[in-house]
Amino acid sequence: MTSTFQKHQRRRGKAISVRTKLRNVTGRPRLSVFRSLGNISVQIIDDVRGHTLVAASSLEKEVRTAIKGLRKVDVAKRIGTLVAERAKRAGLAKVCFDRGSYKYHGRVKALADAAREAGLEF
Repeated sequence: MTSTFQKHQRRRGKAISVRTKLRNVTGRPRLSVFRSLGNISVQIIDDVRGHTLVAASSLEKEVRTAIKGLRKVDVAKRIGTLVAERAKRAGLAKVCFDRGSYKYHGRVKALADAAREAGLEF
């Protein structure tokens, strides 16, 4: 039986492994996904300066009213489209996708596909 600490360490190790592979993609900001049980958040981060350039979340006030009653996958699609629109306004076209320790399916995949359809390249 594994303890909570061991599970956390394993998950953190996966996230670090994914992020290490992304370091090879130089000059591109990182699109980082955080998924909780009921919400999803995305940030586009410039790792060189350590700044968040663009962010979108299902917890934002105007988004919360628009997503009322939607399934979690549909919410992720809306957030993906929203972050892509904000990135375009900020002058960002190419990013690298950081899924963290999450598998690339379900909400994470839906968010990525929606961001690609809205014009973000990764």
